Amino acid sequence: MFENTKIESPFYTIYKIKKGDTLYEISKEFNVNTKLLAELNGLNMDDYIYPDQMVLIPKKNVSYYITKDGDTLDIVSKIFNTEQEKIINSNKTIYLMPGQMIYYNK
Repeated sequence: MFENTKIESPFYTIYKIKKGDTLYEISKEFNVNTKLLAELNGLNMDDYIYPDQMVLIPKKNVSYYITKDGDTLDIVSKIFNTEQEKIINSNKTIYLMPGQMIYYNK
């Protein structure tokens, strides 16, 4: 059902929504937390999703954090419980502006 509508990347799968999909069904299919799925895509749990919309599906062994106002690299590294250099190496760019998704590949 989900095979022909996904694209792989190192940190997530990009999934193209089909008619009738729900966040709950997608989270079950990919075995991810529905709340995390919504958050990574800037959605609320009760938001509608539409056919042809693209959503990010988190991969296993990758941690995610959405930055907040006032975050620093030190704060983010403590959240991931790792060194700042590893955070920098896992991300193409880090601006630390509110709403930026930061990855850490364990």
